[in-house]
Amino acid sequence: MKREVRISGFGGQGIVLAGVVLGRAAAVYEEYNAVQTQSYGPEARGGASRSDVIISDEEIMYPYVREPDYLVAMSQEAYDKYAPEVKEDGLIVYDSTLVEPHRDDDVEHVGVPATKLAEEELGRRIVANMVILGALRELTDLVSEEALKRAVEDAVPPGTEEINVKAVELGARGVRE
Repeated sequence: MKREVRISGFGGQGIVLAGVVLGRAAAVYEEYNAVQTQSYGPEARGGASRSDVIISDEEIMYPYVREPDYLVAMSQEAYDKYAPEVKEDGLIVYDSTLVEPHRDDDVEHVGVPATKLAEEELGRRIVANMVILGALRELTDLVSEEALKRAVEDAVPPGTEEINVKAVELGARGVRE
């Protein structure tokens, strides 16, 4: 098993943190091999941001995503840029609050109103990254729910663990319903 994941959006959405959490869940709590790389523009907020994660049950020889199995798009710019790179039988999970999909082929699309849910249900727009990460986990089973929650608790700033775990649960529930 080897899966390539690209999480993308703009600076300030917690894109890098989402990748770190996913990689940690796989490597620390699931006994997979995982590697996470990141790329972002020079702007502190608003610039392009990307976090790539490879999860495998074998040694990872090349640490860069070539052709994502899964794309998380949290901005229109990210969707427009990275959607064409997703494998034909891949999955695109997008924030339907901010993204209008347009790729017409065999790639499955699942819209999750992550920003809207984070704002309306939790009162914190900043946890939309964890909402969409919970949705991705529910749709793909890349890692267990327990592993993801434990990784969230390890990686988020102290004092925000509870709301971030609730955001993961909200994202999972959002795609189940």
